[in-house]
Amino acid sequence: MRNTELLCGGAMTEVPIRRAVSADTDACADILNDWIDSRDWMPRIHSPQSVRAHYRDEVFAKRDLYVAGDPPEGFMALDRDAALITALYLARSARGRGLGKRFLDLAKAGRDRLDLWTFVANRPAQAFYRREGFTEIRRSDGDNEEGLPDILFRWEAA
Repeated sequence: MRNTELLCGGAMTEVPIRRAVSADTDACADILNDWIDSRDWMPRIHSPQSVRAHYRDEVFAKRDLYVAGDPPEGFMALDRDAALITALYLARSARGRGLGKRFLDLAKAGRDRLDLWTFVANRPAQAFYRREGFTEIRRSDGDNEEGLPDILFRWEAA
């Protein structure tokens, strides 16, 4: 899954963001699983257990994974070799309180450029990313494992 999805805004300064530890991966996967199951347009192509295994075995091992809260209320995964956010998801209870912006600010820090993908169907995420200074670079017709059209967004430091 290469898309980065969220819905948020507002202020949420009390929840600390930290590097994830291996014990956080199931909670991250559960946040993603809930997100998938709450969207009627999003196909479920991997079982919840497979998503958990992927986060334990792949995402934690190969990405810089950050979580907010203990237990996690949201998470962000960054590709170690590219300026690419590969995942940004928030628990339902954490949306709309500024946590997504805080994750993006963390990802932007010290970078000249940052990319992410979001699904065309996820209009609230697109609006959020545009508010945060991302611009659309290109679209796909669904050349991802979900088979859904998506958009590549880019942020560049001023």
